[in-house]
Amino acid sequence: MGISKFCNEPFTDFTDKKNRKAFEKALEDIQKRFTNEYPLVINGEKVYSDNKLRSYNPSNPEQIIGTFQKASVEQALGAVEKAHAKFSEWKNVSPKKRADFLFKAAKIMRKRKHLFSAMMTYEVGKNWAEADGDTAEAIDFMEFYAREMLRYGKEQPVTKIHGEKNKLEYLPLGVGLVIPPWNFPLAILAGMTTASIVTGNTVVLKPSSDSPAIAQMFVELMEEVKLPAGVLNFVTGGGSSIGDVLVQHHLIRYISFTGSMEVGLRINELAAKNQPSQIWLKRVIAEMGGKDTMIIDKELYDFDDAVNGTIQAAFGYQGQKCSACSRVVVDESIYDKFCESLALRASALRVGDPWLNPNMGPVINNGSKEKISDYIAKAAEEGGKIIHGGNSLSRPGHFIEPTIIKDVKPDDTISLEEIFGPVLAVIKSKNFNQSLEIANNTMYGLTGAVYSSNKKHIEKADKEFFVGNLYMNRKCTGALVGVHPFGGFNMSGTDSKAGGRDYLLLFMQAKLTSKKIIKK
Repeated sequence: MGISKFCNEPFTDFTDKKNRKAFEKALEDIQKRFTNEYPLVINGEKVYSDNKLRSYNPSNPEQIIGTFQKASVEQALGAVEKAHAKFSEWKNVSPKKRADFLFKAAKIMRKRKHLFSAMMTYEVGKNWAEADGDTAEAIDFMEFYAREMLRYGKEQPVTKIHGEKNKLEYLPLGVGLVIPPWNFPLAILAGMTTASIVTGNTVVLKPSSDSPAIAQMFVELMEEVKLPAGVLNFVTGGGSSIGDVLVQHHLIRYISFTGSMEVGLRINELAAKNQPSQIWLKRVIAEMGGKDTMIIDKELYDFDDAVNGTIQAAFGYQGQKCSACSRVVVDESIYDKFCESLALRASALRVGDPWLNPNMGPVINNGSKEKISDYIAKAAEEGGKIIHGGNSLSRPGHFIEPTIIKDVKPDDTISLEEIFGPVLAVIKSKNFNQSLEIANNTMYGLTGAVYSSNKKHIEKADKEFFVGNLYMNRKCTGALVGVHPFGGFNMSGTDSKAGGRDYLLLFMQAKLTSKKIIKK
């Protein structure tokens, strides 16, 4: 029986009463895990440490979501060595067998999708739709990369030449260090990890300290499908204590990282230095920050659609997406009307505990909350006018109102620096050309969007808006696997194009074998 054509996992319709009840049950059931303590997993062995790491509910910081280990340096290094030993075996497993592990894992996750989503609702503050979308994307990554490996595992086309038989094949790299973020703690983690595994590499997975519980569920899933011990090694702990050590280990062949620009640059710098006994240049696959801009032209198909798209892109998951709309550049002829509509639309957003399914939940932790508040104060200091929000909520948890600041100048702090929270800067432009100049004035280049009914303006943006993912007459968030290969330019990273046909190449190297045909 052949493999079906890839199609994206449907999102759950929560207007359906049956689906709502199923999710509510998952929210109740998942709480049974909160009192558990989980080990490191090194070569299939459950390993404990003297120091513990706890995951907390950002809506209720006194609630522990799970207890984990803070790996020692020795344990972290041991995980690399075990993964290296396993690589000599795993690299020879056929692409089809490796892909089968992903197909099996995707099938199980699909059956239990609400449990995975429920964990993210508690651990990282996602409302139902945001959590459901994260889980759907994780399923998509596994399904897509499994099919991609089958494609790469086939005979590759090379130009034929008389007297020779030539073969091009893709080989795995070695041991990969996978460092996923907390904001898409299942989808990005699953994508980076399964891309590594299906291409024949072994993995040391170090999740974010803000989201180890959902990572643990993924590790259990891979154990359930009987992925061989040592292929996936699970090491929890702080980046400062074990992160640098892992990056610099001479047996690490590549680092796949998603996170902030500052951490990504440090990883790139550490990885570039050759270590004693290291016999390769380490590859760094880095997806970093964004300062994503939406341009609102004076000529529009639908004014309200542009307003709604901006609100959704700015405040979906509390603005904690690298693709989130952090600033909107609006033509001066409609600027005042657009600002008024944004404020009115934002006033309808409900902020609350994510398991009650509001529009917005908390930001990830107190440090983030304080940083966002500082940016809001800085914006006001530099002349911006807060037209909605601007305050933290006086309740337990790390809650901040959706905040809109108008009259922001293109070179103001909040126009240039990544905030990673529910703060939208509104900038006035004289015309479309100036809008494009403003959109391109940051060090980042991840996503962008243009709302316009002017075909020449759309064509100009297509050529000149310098981002990895550009969207026309729709919001700049919501990339789908296979549909919108994702990755950005400049300080947004190495443009990996996750969920696209180029992605698996980052985890492999091509070998050409040429045989002279000798006639006897």
